[in-house]
Amino acid sequence: MTAAEFQALAEVPAEVEWFRDLDNPHTERAYRAAITDFMRFVGIRRPQEFRIVTRAHVIGWRDDLARRHLDKPTIRHRLSALASLFEYLCDRNAITHNPVKGVRRPKAETTEGKTPALGDHQARKLLAKPKETTLKGKRDRAILATLLYHALRREELCKLSVKDFDQERRGVAFLVVSGKGNKTRYVPLHPIARALILDYLAAGGHGADVGGALFRPLPAKRYRGSRKSITPDGVYRLVRDYSARLGFEIGAHALRATAATNALDHKAEIAKVQEWLGHASISTTRLYDRRKSRPEDSPTFKVSY
Repeated sequence: MTAAEFQALAEVPAEVEWFRDLDNPHTERAYRAAITDFMRFVGIRRPQEFRIVTRAHVIGWRDDLARRHLDKPTIRHRLSALASLFEYLCDRNAITHNPVKGVRRPKAETTEGKTPALGDHQARKLLAKPKETTLKGKRDRAILATLLYHALRREELCKLSVKDFDQERRGVAFLVVSGKGNKTRYVPLHPIARALILDYLAAGGHGADVGGALFRPLPAKRYRGSRKSITPDGVYRLVRDYSARLGFEIGAHALRATAATNALDHKAEIAKVQEWLGHASISTTRLYDRRKSRPEDSPTFKVSY
């Protein structure tokens, strides 16, 4: 490395480093939109100008977002993005304090998540919908089972390689999941999902390709020799298509909500569910806890005349 190259790297602002460290493309896109909006409101032209931002700037921006009639979750998310940036700058000693800290954010309208969760009968119907006899059907069943029994995000499912499947720890089969922030977690394999994945690998013929993707795009002829994974959009469309045929059109995240809700309904410890889902905060996990709002537990059904 030349002296000029060294100096160029040394002069990279911490604000720019923060953007580069966002490894999830969806997070980067959302955070970039939030920060761009804040820069436009405050009049920031250069990254270093973030270092003179005050709490008053943040409050003014928050109130402007409300005047523009953005919904409460959007305002909270944008403030979270800004707080994340300033927290990073504090860690790098670029600023002395986080001006977002203590700024009141809109309260959540509910403590329950809005992503729909399927009932048990709907989950069983969805899992049985793909054909058992075709390669596509076997793959799609394996994908649906992986989502329904392990509560993976679709990006996490797409990152799975063959070697990440059926790892063993203390005699128990595991999935090795690469989650948000490149955090790895080990999720025990459900026997039903494991059997369906093995059936798919046998039909697909790539069970020995340990470095290749576990779930691959189809048709096989078009992608012959490809080791690439099905895309997150492909997983979304897959879930949308099968659920629409059954009369309830949902996205892939609904299967994560279904798994989490089902586990909590069957008395799984919420701290264990948090670890299982890969949540940084248990408050996020509580959004899936719908035990207090189950219709069957309503006093309506306790009334007897």
